[in-house]
Amino acid sequence: MKQPKEWECSNCGAPAIVARGKYKFTGSGLKNVLLIGVELVKCKKCGNVDPIIPDMKGLMQCLALAVLEKPWKLSGDEIRYLRKYLRMTAQEFGGYIGVDKTTVSKWENDRDQVGESSDKLIRAITLTKGDGLRGSMEDVIRQFPNIGKALKACQYTYDTETQQVEYA
Repeated sequence: MKQPKEWECSNCGAPAIVARGKYKFTGSGLKNVLLIGVELVKCKKCGNVDPIIPDMKGLMQCLALAVLEKPWKLSGDEIRYLRKYLRMTAQEFGGYIGVDKTTVSKWENDRDQVGESSDKLIRAITLTKGDGLRGSMEDVIRQFPNIGKALKACQYTYDTETQQVEYA
């Protein structure tokens, strides 16, 4: 009979337990990502909690698609997320959009809002250049007329069981 794996805390090295639960995931760079039903390594000694994410690439792809599909203007952290998803520098990213890296920085740091045309161009570029996103191109582009002019903060919820992201 196989023995259960013993875990240790990544913070203090003490023995830890594994349990399922919710976890506010900041590792993506997006501020409002909640993982549901994820396995968590919990330390009783120091209180540290680490998620076990078996398919990080799949999670990041699902998050990128959710950002692209949302019907509101892109926020700074969402633009940064998409740029990093494409593994581009601000200069490279700006070159595709027709702006300089200073403008990209202002967008990403919420010092300036992205215009409607640039918002849609960012989404289109991400769809064509992003790993695993081309299959969703038609669905996302069909939503372009519905993208509101308002900027709205989103809560992204990723269900580890269904591997689906919802935003609200």
